[in-house]
Amino acid sequence: MTQMADEFWFLASRIRVAVAQDSNTDRISVLVHDAAFGEAPPLHIHYGEDEIFHVLDGELEFELDGVIRLARAGETLCAPRGVPHRFRVVSREGARFLTVTRGGFEGLVRDIGKTPQGPGRPAPFTPGPGEQSVLAAACFANGINIIGPPLAA
Repeated sequence: MTQMADEFWFLASRIRVAVAQDSNTDRISVLVHDAAFGEAPPLHIHYGEDEIFHVLDGELEFELDGVIRLARAGETLCAPRGVPHRFRVVSREGARFLTVTRGGFEGLVRDIGKTPQGPGRPAPFTPGPGEQSVLAAACFANGINIIGPPLAA
């Protein structure tokens, strides 16, 4: 059973760590996202892990190595290590999806995620320069490099 300590508000998402990297010898993480409409992380690269996305509910627009495609409930995408990618939640009701990685992304969420202040998602916001610097530094510490802006609407 997941405890509240394994749930975080991260950007405009509520993320639950369903499988923690320190719970298995392969250091695989499974995170469940409940993301708001418009949620869009910046263009980034993971250097130490592939990142697998599985859409549970809603729709996300993905850019993977310059190619944009729509992913709907039931679809799975893989962003191989070293390949630039980003996404944007395009369904008005938001989206739920899984990410499966080797733990770098989980480390990032644990490093800068906030304790949820009640049920649901955090309020959407646009990170200011200070928050962008904190995000970039935490990404770098977890083997992720931000290389561009979020996917535009």
